[in-house]
Amino acid sequence: MQNWIIETMNSFGYFGIFLLIALENIFPPIPSEVILTFGGFMTTQSSLTKIGVIFYSTLGSIVGAIILYGIGTLLDVKKLERIVAKWGHFLRLTKKDIHKANDWFSKYGVWTVFFCRLIPLIRSLISIPAGMSRMNFWTFLLFTLLGSLIWNTILVYVGASVGASWKKIVEYMDIYSSIIYGVLAIILGVFLFYFIKKRRHSS
Repeated sequence: MQNWIIETMNSFGYFGIFLLIALENIFPPIPSEVILTFGGFMTTQSSLTKIGVIFYSTLGSIVGAIILYGIGTLLDVKKLERIVAKWGHFLRLTKKDIHKANDWFSKYGVWTVFFCRLIPLIRSLISIPAGMSRMNFWTFLLFTLLGSLIWNTILVYVGASVGASWKKIVEYMDIYSSIIYGVLAIILGVFLFYFIKKRRHSS
């Protein structure tokens, strides 16, 4: 996949960067770390500029996020209630749990969207619950823009500063991603443990 990303960027320049980042937001397994750090490196070897790479990558981030936000609006609370009514007993979920989760995101979703834009994988998927909770679209767009701009700027400038050693940065980002995934898995495990324990105690 890495070679395909590099070939696309070499062939299409700014448009390739825009397209790849938009796809990365819709299909998280495509690594933005490779796209952005190599894009930064390309500014030292071609006519591409750092500002141009940051602009088009951020535009791609926004387009991809809007698509996932739109998908999220299709998964409203009522539809989730119907799903929970049918399958919720397997997961010990109730309609009340759905409303609690929706209320929580409505209250803290703005900052969740911003900070999650700095976390691999989740940075893309966070747009779906934002759409589900009907977060104000322009607020969602603003915080998606800010978070994406910070992430893209850092990686582009790092890629430009290390030059041909940009692959080393990708390796470090893989380590960072693994640590983040591990921490999230632990948090999720603890949450599920206490959630199931509480549900059993109440029943």
